[in-house]
Amino acid sequence: MIELNSFSGVNNNIFGTLSCAEAASLSNVETFVLISTDKAVRPTNTMGATKRLAEMVLQALSQKNHGKDKATNFSMVRFGNVLDSSGSVIPLFKKQIKNGGPVTVTDREIIRYFMTIPEAAQLVIQAGSMSKGGDVFLLDMGAPVKILDLAKKMIHLSGLEVKDGDNPNGDIEILFTGLRPGEKLYEELLIGDEASATEHELILRSKEEMLSWPELTIILNKLKAAVEEQNFKDVRELLIEAVHGYKPQSDINDLMHVES
Repeated sequence: MIELNSFSGVNNNIFGTLSCAEAASLSNVETFVLISTDKAVRPTNTMGATKRLAEMVLQALSQKNHGKDKATNFSMVRFGNVLDSSGSVIPLFKKQIKNGGPVTVTDREIIRYFMTIPEAAQLVIQAGSMSKGGDVFLLDMGAPVKILDLAKKMIHLSGLEVKDGDNPNGDIEILFTGLRPGEKLYEELLIGDEASATEHELILRSKEEMLSWPELTIILNKLKAAVEEQNFKDVRELLIEAVHGYKPQSDINDLMHVES
């Protein structure tokens, strides 16, 4: 969605985060936790790049406000897919199986990390309580799951059989649709090599590079101007400049760019 609507993605993920953070500071909010994503690590798409830059906004604000009285404690939490959340593959597979298939999988080898909604909510709250300011927390997602295996298991749990070359009389076919623009076969949680344990066995604290607030402000001002001018080329170049490891996998395919 964001890969085709990059201007909205920048406005929401970066400047929306900045607006919320500034409002929290003005209101003397004690703790502010950004829900980030594993896609922010060495991103290959606009969504991941904008989420990483949102993290950098909080890192820079935390450094800027360090030592100030009643400064808001900013931190961010990275994790992967949450089962049964909005956009999760589980409800999609259920619907496809109910409709008789096919079940769509992008690639035979694609894997993802999963956790439940209660696990995610509890770990976010606990991570926020451990924050010292500007922390990047990584949540242990367990072993990654192969999406093809998940699709097969859901078909079998529905009392049906996979229809393929080995079983042409099966019930539900699995259709491979190909990776979408900017989509990875696997995701990561850690940018650098430095992660330390915390009081919680499922939470790690990561130490990652950042920009100072004055440095980041220059990029944000240029980015805002590029969005207002609907200049996709500049938006992409600024994201590449600001976000270490951002390597777009697709050409410019933003709907606004195509229309212009």
